[in-house]
Amino acid sequence: MNRIQVFIPILASIVLSCNSPKMKVDLIVTNALIYTVNDSFAVAESFAVKDGKFLAVGTNDEISAKYTSDNIEDYKGKVVYPGFIDAHCHFFGYGMNLMQYADLAGITDQESIYLKLQEQQQKAGGEWLLGRGWDQNLWPEKEFPDNQRLSELFPSVPVYLIRIDGHAAWCNAKALELAGITENTKVDGGEVLLKNGRPTGVLIDNAKELVFNLIPAPSGELKTKALMAAQNNCFAVGLSSVTDCGLPMEIILLMDSLQKQNELKMCINAMMDPSDENLEHFLKTGPFKTDHLQVNTIKLYADGALGSRGAYLLEDYSDSPGNRGLLMNEASYFETICQKAFDANFQVATHCIGDGANRFILNLYGKLLKGQNDRRWRIEHAQIVAPDDLQLFAKYSVIPSIQATHATSDMFWADQRLGADRIKSAYTYQQLLAQNGWLPNGTDFPIEAISPLKTFFASVCRKNTDGLPVLGFQMENALTREQALRSITIWAAKSSFEEQKKGSIEPGKSADFVVLDTDLMNCCDDAVLRANVLKTVVKGELVYNVVE
Repeated sequence: MNRIQVFIPILASIVLSCNSPKMKVDLIVTNALIYTVNDSFAVAESFAVKDGKFLAVGTNDEISAKYTSDNIEDYKGKVVYPGFIDAHCHFFGYGMNLMQYADLAGITDQESIYLKLQEQQQKAGGEWLLGRGWDQNLWPEKEFPDNQRLSELFPSVPVYLIRIDGHAAWCNAKALELAGITENTKVDGGEVLLKNGRPTGVLIDNAKELVFNLIPAPSGELKTKALMAAQNNCFAVGLSSVTDCGLPMEIILLMDSLQKQNELKMCINAMMDPSDENLEHFLKTGPFKTDHLQVNTIKLYADGALGSRGAYLLEDYSDSPGNRGLLMNEASYFETICQKAFDANFQVATHCIGDGANRFILNLYGKLLKGQNDRRWRIEHAQIVAPDDLQLFAKYSVIPSIQATHATSDMFWADQRLGADRIKSAYTYQQLLAQNGWLPNGTDFPIEAISPLKTFFASVCRKNTDGLPVLGFQMENALTREQALRSITIWAAKSSFEEQKKGSIEPGKSADFVVLDTDLMNCCDDAVLRANVLKTVVKGELVYNVVE
C-alpha cells in the first residue's frame, strides 16, 4: 500500500496579495483524493481549471482562498486521476469492429462460432460475412480450424474471420476462391496453412491480406460512426487519449476533420502505416500536431503473434519443431523505412513479439541511433526478449511499449510455445522498466478489452479477471501500483513526447482527468476490477458522467 503524501504546491505563477480579489475560473474541484502523478507522486485535495487547463492544484483552503467559480464541485472524497492514456491500441479498428464484425472473442468451441455467424448473417446480411476474436487456444482441441464446415454453412458468401491477435484469418472456400488461393500459393512474410495438401482456410500474417484486400471499403458515413462509437466506449472507461497504431492517411485526415468540427473529442496520437501515400504526405512537412491530434510515428510490423506461431523466434517453437515463425519483410525494407523516419525526425514503433524479432529490430535501430538519445523509438509488445538483448534498450534509448493484459491472456499456453526455460524471458516488465526507468502501457484493444483498469490489474496482480493463477504469473515482473498508474498516464504521454502537455495533474497541463469511486493505490486487488468510472473530463469538458 502507498502512504498518502502531503501536497503543498506553489500554486499558479500569479501572485495574489491577501487583499486581492479571487480569480474567476471555469471549474473548482474540492474534497477529492487527487493523485497528481507528478514527479513526487503527490496527493492533493483540490484544483482549479481555466481555459481547458489546470491552473492550480493544492489543498481545499489554498484553492478556495485564491479562486472562485460558478462551477464548484464537491467530490466528497471520490478519487481523481489524470485521464488514462492507452499507449497502444487500434481505436479506429475497434470502432469498425463494432459496426461490421461478429464478436467471436471468448467463444470456447467451434459450433458456438458457427451459431454466432449465422446470427450475424441473418441480422446484417451483406456481400461478406466478417468476424473477429476467435482463439483456438480456448477450444478443446486447441488446433487451428479447418474450413470445411464453414464452407458448408456459407457456400456462396465469402467469410473472413480475424483471429484474436489480428495476425491470422480463417476463411471459407468462397473467400479463397475469390482471392485465387490454392495449395500452391506462396506469400512472403505469410503462410497458407494446408491439410492433406489442400488449404484449410487459415492464413497467417501477410497471406491474410490476399483476402482482406477484396473486402469492399466501408462508406465514409460508416467510418465516422465507427470513430464516434469507439470514442463513446473509451470515455466510459476513463480514457482521455489513445495511441492508434497503424492508420492510412484517409483515416488520419478524417479524424482531424471531425476533431476540428468538435465532434471527435478524443485526443489521438496517430501512428501512420508505412504506405507511400503516408510517407509522401507527412514526412516532407515534419511531425503534424494540433490540440487533439499528433502524427509523428511510423508503425512497422517485424513479425506475427505467438498464438498463431507467427512470432519470430531465435530457436524453434517448443510445440512446433522446425518452425521459428517469420519476419514480415526483408531486412532492406525495414532499413529503408527507418532511415526515412530518422532523416525526417519521426519516431519508429515496431511490433516485435518473438526474441528473434526483438533482436533484429534492436540492432537495426542501433545502427541509426548509435547510442543514447531522445528519439524515443519504440518496440511495441517486446513480449519475448533474450536476456542478453535487454541491455540494448538502454544502450540505444529504445522504449519498450507493453500491454500487460497480453501476459495474462497468454500465460496458460505460452509455455507450450516457448518451453519452461524460455518462458522466463517473456513478459519481463520489471526488467524492461529497468532499462530506461519508464515504460508506457496499453491494451492493444480490440485484441484485449478496452478498460485501462484491467491493464492496471494485470500489471500489478499478474492474474486474469477470474483471479487466476492464485499466486500470479511470474510475479517477479509485476509492476508496483505507482508504476502501473504512471504507465497508463505520464509514461504513456512521454512515449509520444507529450509529457509536458498531459499525463499528470499539474498547472499548465491539459485538464484531462477521470473520477473513480475506488482508490487504486490502497484498495484490495479484487476491488480494482469492481471500480467504477464516474466522470471523464477532456480539456476541462465533461465527456462522460454517471448520474448519481
